[in-house]
Amino acid sequence: MRTAAAIAAAVRAGEVTARSVAEQAIAALKADTHVAVTRVLEERALAEAAAVDATVARGDDPGPLAGVPYGVKDLFDVAGLSTTAGSAVRANATPATSDAEAIHRLQTAGAVLTCTLNMDEFAYGFATINATHGTTRNPHDPARLAGGSSGGSAAVVAAGLLPFALGSDTNGSIRVPASLCGLYGLKPAHASLPLEGTFPFAESFDDIGPFTASLEDMALVWGVLRGEPLTLAQGEIRIARLGGRFRENADPAQLAAIDAIAPDAPLLELPDIARARSAAFLITAYEGGHLHRATLAASALTYDPAVRDRLIAGALLPEELYAKAKAFRADFLSRLNTLIADFDVLLAPATPCTAPLIEDPRILIDGALSPARADLGIHTQPITFTALPALAVPLRRPGMLPLGLQLIGKPGGEGALLALAQRLESDELTGVTAPEGIVTGELT
Repeated sequence: MRTAAAIAAAVRAGEVTARSVAEQAIAALKADTHVAVTRVLEERALAEAAAVDATVARGDDPGPLAGVPYGVKDLFDVAGLSTTAGSAVRANATPATSDAEAIHRLQTAGAVLTCTLNMDEFAYGFATINATHGTTRNPHDPARLAGGSSGGSAAVVAAGLLPFALGSDTNGSIRVPASLCGLYGLKPAHASLPLEGTFPFAESFDDIGPFTASLEDMALVWGVLRGEPLTLAQGEIRIARLGGRFRENADPAQLAAIDAIAPDAPLLELPDIARARSAAFLITAYEGGHLHRATLAASALTYDPAVRDRLIAGALLPEELYAKAKAFRADFLSRLNTLIADFDVLLAPATPCTAPLIEDPRILIDGALSPARADLGIHTQPITFTALPALAVPLRRPGMLPLGLQLIGKPGGEGALLALAQRLESDELTGVTAPEGIVTGELT
């Protein structure tokens, strides 16, 4: 599959029809072997493609994403479909009466919605181990996890089935699968992109964002979702490296890349970072549990047991403990803003390791094996707590399993993140080697 920018240019020029692009994507999605797709939206996709072709035939501008096929995580409202959030609990929910705002903006820009995509049930996990649809497999090695909770969205892009897909990120659910699948994945500054029409998890942290294989596509999709073009930062970008816990539980290749990118940059240790992650866990559990409290009381056995038990635990948390976590967050953010005031981008690992095996989904944390479903987000969850934007970028590792870094910015600083990523890609420090496909090699 070509990049979104290349497809849109070809469709606008009349070199290819949106319908032919959609048909190619639909065929590929129907043949998917990665357990990434939950529903192929063939009728809708062909209708949207026909509308784009009709616009081109009239000589009008079909939009910056003309004819570009894409998919969405199964928690975005799609008119006429039940928004399942990856759960049997909502398999027969009342169909959505309208599209999520993000889908509306993409359709207005000429993009063609082709499918909904697998996820951890109710987005509660970092692995895309789904009791209803199955476990999403990593296109670089199908014996390994794709990461989660937006694993289906990452897998279809990494496999070359679609040029971009939308996911959501509450504690790392875009950045984790982007790292494990060798993609760019953006979690914007909190509430920067429209959440209307998405099934919530924890409102304090929920965000949406795109997966792409190229930075050009990332900027293009961001501009459509945001409603304004992304302006890349010019001139010097002031960088700091994150130390402390961010130098622990990291792959040596990540630390080497961070030090090569900014060898003279200061090493910052964020205040109380372990407490920040604990508070993020607590706030997530409380908000998620209370959101599901009534449904759990009525039909708890319909939930995936691994998700159900965590939601019940969250629903039982006392409000005063939740209030203390929120108060700590306010104090933490105040201290953080002072600490990072002189920097534009912070560097950190995205995941603590490469993709774990599906048959043994555990990872090494602090010298002990820990469930990947809970701890693949050890480096992303504290960043979510800050509400700052973060871009997962892939390291250049031909023949090896993918691994990524986080570029972390200030609110409204997404342009600095993409500008730095672009410079790093041109210096061959990061970036996918083959943006139109996946890197293969010695994957064991």
